[in-house]
Amino acid sequence: MNLSVIGQFPAYRPRRLRQSAALRQLVAETRLNVSQLVLPLFARSGKKVCRPIAAMPGVFQFSPDELLRETIRAHTLGVPAVLLFGIPDRKDTKASGAFAKNGIVQQTVRLLKKELPSLLVITDVCLCEYMEHGHCGVVQGGKILNDPSLKLLARAAASHAEAGADIVAPSDMMDGRVRAIRTELDRTGFADTPIMSYAAKFASAFYGPFREAAESAPKFGDRRSYQMNPANANEALREVALDIQEGADIVMVKPALACLDLIYRVKTEFGYPTAAYAVSGEHAMIKAAAANGWIDERAVTLESLLAMRRAGADILITYAAADAARWLKAG
Repeated sequence: MNLSVIGQFPAYRPRRLRQSAALRQLVAETRLNVSQLVLPLFARSGKKVCRPIAAMPGVFQFSPDELLRETIRAHTLGVPAVLLFGIPDRKDTKASGAFAKNGIVQQTVRLLKKELPSLLVITDVCLCEYMEHGHCGVVQGGKILNDPSLKLLARAAASHAEAGADIVAPSDMMDGRVRAIRTELDRTGFADTPIMSYAAKFASAFYGPFREAAESAPKFGDRRSYQMNPANANEALREVALDIQEGADIVMVKPALACLDLIYRVKTEFGYPTAAYAVSGEHAMIKAAAANGWIDERAVTLESLLAMRRAGADILITYAAADAARWLKAG
Protein backbone atom coordinates (compact mmCIF):
# COMPACT_ATOMS: atom_id res chain seq x y z
CA MET A 1 0.00 0.00 0.00
CA ASN A 2 1.29 3.46 -0.97
CA LEU A 3 0.71 5.45 2.20
CA SER A 4 1.74 8.71 0.51
CA VAL A 5 -1.57 8.85 -1.41
CA ILE A 6 -3.74 8.56 1.71
CA GLY A 7 -5.46 11.80 2.70
CA GLN A 8 -5.10 13.50 6.07
CA PHE A 9 -7.64 14.51 8.65
CA PRO A 10 -9.89 16.49 8.42
CA ALA A 11 -10.12 16.15 4.62
CA TYR A 12 -10.03 12.35 4.98
CA ARG A 13 -12.36 10.85 7.57
CA PRO A 14 -12.51 7.00 7.47
CA ARG A 15 -15.69 7.07 9.58
CA ARG A 16 -17.64 8.57 6.67
CA LEU A 17 -17.88 5.08 5.14
CA ARG A 18 -19.01 3.41 8.38
CA GLN A 19 -22.21 5.33 9.07
CA SER A 20 -24.79 2.72 8.04
CA ALA A 21 -25.01 -1.02 7.48
CA ALA A 22 -25.64 -0.48 3.76
CA LEU A 23 -22.61 1.78 3.41
CA ARG A 24 -20.37 -0.60 5.34
CA GLN A 25 -21.50 -3.47 3.14
CA LEU A 26 -20.95 -1.44 -0.02
CA VAL A 27 -17.27 -0.88 0.74
CA ALA A 28 -16.54 -4.23 2.43
CA GLU A 29 -13.21 -5.59 1.21
CA THR A 30 -13.85 -9.21 2.22
CA ARG A 31 -17.10 -11.11 1.85
CA LEU A 32 -18.45 -14.37 3.18
CA ASN A 33 -20.58 -16.45 0.86
CA VAL A 34 -22.26 -19.79 1.40
CA SER A 35 -20.60 -21.06 -1.78
CA GLN A 36 -17.26 -21.06 0.09
CA LEU A 37 -18.39 -23.49 2.82
CA VAL A 38 -17.60 -27.19 3.26
CA LEU A 39 -19.27 -29.30 5.98
CA PRO A 40 -17.23 -32.13 7.54
CA LEU A 41 -19.29 -35.24 8.38
CA PHE A 42 -18.55 -38.55 10.12
CA ALA A 43 -20.02 -41.75 8.70
CA ARG A 44 -20.37 -45.11 10.44
CA SER A 45 -22.32 -48.26 9.56
CA GLY A 46 -25.90 -48.96 10.57
CA LYS A 47 -29.29 -47.33 10.13
CA LYS A 48 -30.90 -44.43 11.99
CA VAL A 49 -27.66 -43.80 13.89
CA CYS A 50 -27.08 -40.27 15.21
CA ARG A 51 -24.40 -40.65 17.85
CA PRO A 52 -23.51 -37.33 19.51
CA ILE A 53 -19.85 -36.40 19.99
CA ALA A 54 -19.53 -35.09 23.53
CA ALA A 55 -16.51 -32.88 22.84
CA MET A 56 -18.12 -31.34 19.74
CA PRO A 57 -21.62 -30.05 20.55
CA GLY A 58 -23.96 -30.33 17.58
CA VAL A 59 -21.71 -32.79 15.72
CA PHE A 60 -22.62 -36.48 15.30
CA GLN A 61 -21.48 -39.77 13.90
CA PHE A 62 -24.14 -40.66 11.34
CA SER A 63 -25.17 -43.84 9.59
CA PRO A 64 -25.37 -43.25 5.80
CA ASP A 65 -29.15 -42.73 5.83
CA GLU A 66 -28.96 -40.11 8.58
CA LEU A 67 -25.89 -38.52 7.03
CA LEU A 68 -27.90 -38.10 3.84
CA ARG A 69 -30.63 -36.29 5.81
CA GLU A 70 -28.06 -33.98 7.38
CA THR A 71 -26.47 -33.30 4.01
CA ILE A 72 -29.82 -32.52 2.38
CA ARG A 73 -30.50 -30.02 5.17
CA ALA A 74 -27.15 -28.27 4.63
CA HIS A 75 -27.36 -28.45 0.84
CA THR A 76 -30.84 -26.91 0.90
CA LEU A 77 -29.31 -23.98 2.79
CA GLY A 78 -26.78 -23.61 -0.02
CA VAL A 79 -23.75 -25.50 1.35
CA PRO A 80 -22.17 -26.89 -1.83
CA ALA A 81 -19.81 -29.53 -0.44
CA VAL A 82 -19.18 -32.04 2.33
CA LEU A 83 -15.93 -33.60 3.58
CA LEU A 84 -16.42 -37.25 4.57
CA PHE A 85 -14.63 -39.16 7.32
CA GLY A 86 -15.30 -42.84 7.92
CA ILE A 87 -15.44 -44.92 11.10
CA PRO A 88 -15.15 -48.62 10.18
CA ASP A 89 -16.57 -51.56 12.11
CA ARG A 90 -13.16 -53.22 12.26
CA LYS A 91 -9.59 -51.98 12.30
CA ASP A 92 -6.42 -53.87 11.38
CA THR A 93 -2.73 -53.29 10.67
CA LYS A 94 -3.28 -52.83 6.92
CA ALA A 95 -6.10 -50.26 7.01
CA SER A 96 -8.22 -52.63 4.91
CA GLY A 97 -11.39 -50.64 5.53
CA ALA A 98 -9.85 -47.57 3.91
CA PHE A 99 -9.93 -49.10 0.44
CA ALA A 100 -12.67 -51.75 0.80
CA LYS A 101 -15.06 -51.61 -2.15
CA ASN A 102 -18.00 -51.47 0.24
CA GLY A 103 -16.25 -49.52 2.99
CA ILE A 104 -18.21 -46.97 4.97
CA VAL A 105 -16.90 -43.97 3.00
CA GLN A 106 -17.43 -45.73 -0.32
CA GLN A 107 -21.01 -46.65 0.63
CA THR A 108 -21.77 -43.12 1.72
CA VAL A 109 -20.25 -41.53 -1.37
CA ARG A 110 -22.43 -43.68 -3.65
CA LEU A 111 -25.56 -42.79 -1.69
CA LEU A 112 -24.82 -39.06 -1.69
CA LYS A 113 -23.99 -38.91 -5.39
CA LYS A 114 -27.12 -40.89 -6.23
CA GLU A 115 -29.47 -38.72 -4.17
CA LEU A 116 -27.69 -35.35 -4.51
CA PRO A 117 -25.84 -35.31 -7.83
CA SER A 118 -25.16 -31.56 -7.59
CA LEU A 119 -23.37 -31.97 -4.22
CA LEU A 120 -19.58 -31.86 -4.20
CA VAL A 121 -18.36 -34.87 -2.22
CA ILE A 122 -14.83 -34.58 -0.85
CA THR A 123 -13.32 -37.59 0.91
CA ASP A 124 -10.64 -37.51 3.56
CA VAL A 125 -7.87 -39.94 2.59
CA CYS A 126 -6.04 -41.22 5.63
CA LEU A 127 -5.34 -44.49 7.42
CA CYS A 128 -5.60 -43.59 11.11
CA GLU A 129 -9.31 -44.40 11.46
CA TYR A 130 -8.74 -47.82 9.89
CA MET A 131 -5.51 -48.83 11.65
CA GLU A 132 -5.78 -50.67 14.96
CA HIS A 133 -2.85 -48.62 16.29
CA GLY A 134 -4.42 -45.28 15.26
CA HIS A 135 -1.49 -43.93 13.26
CA CYS A 136 -1.68 -42.51 9.74
CA GLY A 137 0.73 -45.01 8.23
CA VAL A 138 2.13 -48.52 8.40
CA VAL A 139 3.87 -49.25 11.71
CA GLN A 140 6.84 -51.55 12.16
CA GLY A 141 8.88 -51.78 15.33
CA GLY A 142 7.13 -48.76 16.77
CA LYS A 143 8.08 -46.60 13.78
CA ILE A 144 5.66 -45.10 11.25
CA LEU A 145 6.95 -46.13 7.82
CA ASN A 146 6.57 -43.58 5.04
CA ASP A 147 6.96 -45.35 1.70
CA PRO A 148 4.95 -48.53 2.43
CA SER A 149 2.08 -46.25 3.53
CA LEU A 150 1.94 -44.53 0.14
CA LYS A 151 0.59 -47.59 -1.63
CA LEU A 152 -2.28 -47.91 0.83
CA LEU A 153 -3.12 -44.21 0.60
CA ALA A 154 -3.11 -44.31 -3.19
CA ARG A 155 -5.33 -47.37 -3.17
CA ALA A 156 -7.79 -45.69 -0.78
CA ALA A 157 -7.96 -42.53 -2.91
CA ALA A 158 -8.63 -44.54 -6.07
CA SER A 159 -11.41 -46.48 -4.31
CA HIS A 160 -13.04 -43.20 -3.29
CA ALA A 161 -12.86 -41.89 -6.84
CA GLU A 162 -14.33 -45.13 -8.15
CA ALA A 163 -17.24 -44.75 -5.71
CA GLY A 164 -17.90 -41.27 -7.14
CA ALA A 165 -15.96 -38.83 -4.97
CA ASP A 166 -15.54 -35.46 -6.67
CA ILE A 167 -12.33 -34.55 -4.78
CA VAL A 168 -9.93 -36.65 -2.70
CA ALA A 169 -8.17 -35.01 0.24
CA PRO A 170 -5.08 -36.75 1.68
CA SER A 171 -4.52 -35.73 5.31
CA ASP A 172 -1.86 -38.23 6.44
CA MET A 173 1.25 -36.04 5.93
CA MET A 174 3.40 -38.84 4.54
CA ASP A 175 6.12 -37.53 2.22
CA GLY A 176 5.26 -38.10 -1.44
CA ARG A 177 1.65 -39.07 -0.94
CA VAL A 178 0.25 -36.55 -3.42
CA ARG A 179 2.44 -37.93 -6.20
CA ALA A 180 1.50 -41.51 -5.31
CA ILE A 181 -2.21 -40.66 -5.32
CA ARG A 182 -2.00 -38.65 -8.55
CA THR A 183 -0.18 -41.51 -10.27
CA GLU A 184 -2.75 -44.06 -9.11
CA LEU A 185 -5.73 -41.89 -10.04
CA ASP A 186 -4.31 -41.35 -13.51
CA ARG A 187 -3.53 -45.06 -13.91
CA THR A 188 -7.03 -46.14 -12.92
CA GLY A 189 -8.91 -43.72 -15.20
CA PHE A 190 -9.51 -40.82 -12.79
CA ALA A 191 -7.20 -38.22 -14.29
CA ASP A 192 -9.93 -35.59 -13.85
CA THR A 193 -10.35 -36.16 -10.10
CA PRO A 194 -8.77 -33.23 -8.21
CA ILE A 195 -6.62 -33.58 -5.12
CA MET A 196 -7.13 -31.22 -2.19
CA SER A 197 -4.01 -31.73 -0.13
CA TYR A 198 -3.72 -31.11 3.59
CA ALA A 199 -0.49 -29.40 2.62
CA ALA A 200 0.40 -27.49 5.80
CA LYS A 201 -1.05 -29.64 8.57
CA PHE A 202 0.41 -28.98 11.98
CA ALA A 203 0.64 -31.36 14.95
CA SER A 204 -1.87 -29.21 16.78
CA ALA A 205 -3.46 -29.39 20.21
CA PHE A 206 -6.61 -28.01 18.55
CA TYR A 207 -7.39 -31.47 17.10
CA GLY A 208 -8.28 -33.00 20.46
CA PRO A 209 -12.06 -33.36 20.03
CA PHE A 210 -11.63 -34.82 16.53
CA ARG A 211 -9.92 -37.90 17.99
CA GLU A 212 -13.20 -38.72 19.73
CA ALA A 213 -15.26 -37.98 16.63
CA ALA A 214 -13.18 -40.18 14.31
CA GLU A 215 -12.18 -42.72 16.98
CA SER A 216 -8.63 -42.29 15.74
CA ALA A 217 -6.44 -41.52 18.76
CA PRO A 218 -3.03 -43.24 18.41
CA LYS A 219 -2.50 -46.18 20.78
CA PHE A 220 1.11 -45.15 21.37
CA GLY A 221 3.23 -42.04 20.92
CA ASP A 222 1.95 -39.08 18.92
CA ARG A 223 1.94 -37.77 15.35
CA ARG A 224 4.78 -35.28 15.64
CA SER A 225 7.11 -37.36 13.47
CA TYR A 226 4.89 -36.75 10.43
CA GLN A 227 2.60 -33.79 11.15
CA MET A 228 4.33 -30.41 11.17
CA ASN A 229 5.92 -28.53 14.05
CA PRO A 230 3.68 -25.48 14.74
CA ALA A 231 6.87 -23.38 15.12
CA ASN A 232 7.84 -23.74 11.43
CA ALA A 233 6.34 -21.37 8.87
CA ASN A 234 8.99 -21.65 6.15
CA GLU A 235 8.84 -25.42 6.31
CA ALA A 236 5.07 -25.16 5.79
CA LEU A 237 5.69 -23.25 2.56
CA ARG A 238 8.10 -25.96 1.43
CA GLU A 239 5.45 -28.57 2.16
CA VAL A 240 2.92 -26.65 0.06
CA ALA A 241 5.41 -26.25 -2.78
CA LEU A 242 6.15 -29.99 -2.76
CA ASP A 243 2.47 -30.90 -2.89
CA ILE A 244 1.86 -28.53 -5.79
CA GLN A 245 4.81 -30.02 -7.65
CA GLU A 246 3.41 -33.50 -7.04
CA GLY A 247 -0.02 -32.63 -8.44
CA ALA A 248 -2.18 -30.99 -5.76
CA ASP A 249 -5.00 -28.90 -7.23
CA ILE A 250 -6.09 -27.29 -3.94
CA VAL A 251 -3.91 -26.79 -0.87
CA MET A 252 -5.07 -26.61 2.73
CA VAL A 253 -3.80 -25.01 5.92
CA LYS A 254 -4.88 -26.69 9.19
CA PRO A 255 -5.74 -25.51 11.82
CA ALA A 256 -7.16 -22.22 10.59
CA LEU A 257 -7.31 -19.51 13.26
CA ALA A 258 -3.91 -20.35 14.71
CA CYS A 259 -2.39 -20.21 11.21
CA LEU A 260 -3.86 -17.08 9.60
CA ASP A 261 -0.31 -15.95 8.82
CA LEU A 262 0.27 -19.16 6.87
CA ILE A 263 -3.00 -18.87 4.98
CA TYR A 264 -1.94 -15.40 3.87
CA ARG A 265 1.55 -16.51 2.84
CA VAL A 266 0.34 -19.62 1.01
CA LYS A 267 -2.23 -17.68 -0.99
CA THR A 268 0.16 -14.80 -1.71
CA GLU A 269 3.16 -16.91 -2.68
CA PHE A 270 1.46 -19.69 -4.67
CA GLY A 271 -1.88 -18.28 -5.84
CA TYR A 272 -3.46 -21.74 -5.75
CA PRO A 273 -7.00 -22.38 -4.49
CA THR A 274 -6.50 -22.40 -0.73
CA ALA A 275 -8.62 -24.07 1.93
CA ALA A 276 -8.69 -23.33 5.65
CA TYR A 277 -9.95 -25.96 8.10
CA ALA A 278 -11.62 -24.58 11.23
CA VAL A 279 -10.85 -27.64 13.32
CA SER A 280 -12.63 -29.43 16.15
CA GLY A 281 -10.95 -27.48 18.96
CA GLU A 282 -11.97 -24.17 17.41
CA HIS A 283 -15.55 -25.41 17.11
CA ALA A 284 -15.61 -26.74 20.68
CA MET A 285 -14.23 -23.52 22.18
CA ILE A 286 -16.84 -21.36 20.45
CA LYS A 287 -19.65 -23.72 21.47
CA ALA A 288 -18.49 -23.90 25.08
CA ALA A 289 -18.09 -20.15 25.46
CA ALA A 290 -21.46 -19.54 23.82
CA ALA A 291 -23.14 -22.09 26.10
CA ASN A 292 -21.81 -20.14 29.09
CA GLY A 293 -23.14 -16.88 27.71
CA TRP A 294 -19.64 -15.43 27.33
CA ILE A 295 -19.81 -14.78 23.58
CA ASP A 296 -22.34 -14.43 20.77
CA GLU A 297 -21.97 -17.72 18.85
CA ARG A 298 -23.22 -16.33 15.55
CA ALA A 299 -21.08 -13.20 15.67
CA VAL A 300 -17.89 -15.01 16.72
CA THR A 301 -18.34 -17.83 14.19
CA LEU A 302 -18.91 -15.49 11.28
CA GLU A 303 -16.08 -13.17 12.37
CA SER A 304 -13.65 -16.10 12.57
CA LEU A 305 -14.66 -17.31 9.11
CA LEU A 306 -14.29 -13.76 7.81
CA ALA A 307 -10.76 -13.66 9.24
CA MET A 308 -9.88 -16.80 7.28
CA ARG A 309 -11.26 -15.24 4.12
CA ARG A 310 -9.38 -11.99 4.80
CA ALA A 311 -6.16 -13.98 5.20
CA GLY A 312 -6.69 -15.47 1.74
CA ALA A 313 -8.73 -18.66 2.11
CA ASP A 314 -11.00 -19.47 -0.81
CA ILE A 315 -12.58 -22.52 0.85
CA LEU A 316 -13.80 -22.67 4.45
CA ILE A 317 -14.11 -26.12 6.02
CA THR A 318 -16.18 -25.72 9.16
CA TYR A 319 -18.46 -27.79 11.39
CA ALA A 320 -20.64 -24.68 11.55
CA ALA A 321 -21.24 -24.66 7.77
CA ALA A 322 -25.00 -25.23 7.99
CA ASP A 323 -25.41 -22.65 10.76
CA ALA A 324 -23.25 -20.14 8.89
CA ALA A 325 -25.28 -20.70 5.74
CA ARG A 326 -28.50 -20.03 7.63
CA TRP A 327 -27.07 -16.91 9.27
CA LEU A 328 -25.73 -15.56 5.97
CA LYS A 329 -29.08 -16.20 4.32
CA ALA A 330 -30.88 -14.35 7.10
CA GLY A 331 -28.55 -11.38 6.64
